[in-house]
Amino acid sequence: MGKLIGYRLAIALPQLALLSLVVFSLTYLIPGSPAAAVLGVQATPDRIAEVEAQLGLDRPFMVRLVEWYGNVFAGDFGNSYVSGRPVMDLLLEKMPATLSLVFGGVVVALVLGIGLGTLAGIRPGGVADRVIAAATSVGLAVPQFWIGLVLTLVFAVNLGWVPVIAYTPISQDPLAWLHGLILPSLALGVSAAALIARQTRAAMVEALASRYVDTLTAAGVSPQRVIVRYGLKNAMVPVLAATGITFSIMIGASFVVEKVFGFPGVGSAMLTSVIGKDFPVVQAGVLLIACLVITINLLIDVGYGLLNPKARPQ
Repeated sequence: MGKLIGYRLAIALPQLALLSLVVFSLTYLIPGSPAAAVLGVQATPDRIAEVEAQLGLDRPFMVRLVEWYGNVFAGDFGNSYVSGRPVMDLLLEKMPATLSLVFGGVVVALVLGIGLGTLAGIRPGGVADRVIAAATSVGLAVPQFWIGLVLTLVFAVNLGWVPVIAYTPISQDPLAWLHGLILPSLALGVSAAALIARQTRAAMVEALASRYVDTLTAAGVSPQRVIVRYGLKNAMVPVLAATGITFSIMIGASFVVEKVFGFPGVGSAMLTSVIGKDFPVVQAGVLLIACLVITINLLIDVGYGLLNPKARPQ
């Protein structure tokens, strides 16, 4: 298992280096000056040139790139052009809201996905299987922001069961934090649940059709024990791979859901920074999200190795 972790970490370093190069290059190629966006209506050619010199934007591309890499390796991601605050401090303040939303989406996706997929896989071709197949098709087709708008209109505006502005820090009020996560988590997790349900259903059908299941049934093992102890456990191996894919999708989709429900997360900060050409926030935010995705994929690989010893490197 240690070899697997070391191998994944060794791959992650060049991935992050390449990603950071792409992001830095794309922000450099965006037309318009960040100084003009910072100055706003007070922007004049002289003032723009003055601010660009203060921010170091008048230097050649390679000089700025090498300096940025050196600062990143030293743990310095620079300061925001707009607020002047350290970028990492700003993003770490926003991270709890994003992690709360993604956590809620993952819980919804796993509970609904595994539950519905198991129910459909027990009796393939039955009524439950057909209904769940139709429901998952709808879940995959409908975008998350539309689900979020409908849920907000019905349960927040019309019924008043939940607040429209959903997020409350868990340190202030854990119950309000949990209450505010219900609708955003559903909006984010429904599509992922549909994908996991389909993968779980296929894996359960294959597992329950295996010869060892017939042997266990003939030996008098109860159907519930066969399904939970043996069928579902073996079905979790491919489901873990689907979970890794859905997590990466939910990270991107969470940016939109944050806007719908007013979450003060990393996604909202990055969208605002892209519009305002606050490039240090964009660059550091992309690296932070990439590190999060790589970490989750590493944990999934470790879980895959624990469930399937054949996948462990020798």
